[in-house]
Amino acid sequence: QVQLVESGGGLVQAGGSLRLSCAASGSVFSFNAMGWYRQALGKQRELVARITSAGITNYADSVKGRFTISRAENTVSLQMNSLKSEDTAVYYCTFVTRIGSSYTGHGTQVTVSS
Repeated sequence: QVQLVESGGGLVQAGGSLRLSCAASGSVFSFNAMGWYRQALGKQRELVARITSAGITNYADSVKGRFTISRAENTVSLQMNSLKSEDTAVYYCTFVTRIGSSYTGHGTQVTVSS
């Protein structure tokens, strides 16, 4: 089992920045990838960014050049710059194990005011 604790969401004006963090505990030795998804009201959940155990990163086209994902031990962070109103969503941290099991945090709200 893996437990995920997210932090860093909040309200910010368009053009501003926020940093999300997600601390993993439990069976973290099984780490394969961690990432962030988001779900805006009335929309499907979408992948924002992910980072693998090898340090390979992937980003949604809509956030490339603005968001940066990083990992330090069992914590993954998402630095979000130049935020736009369309970035408003609940952001969920995910943890994927080497055998394909996945865990998702409770989510943290990010609201960007225009």
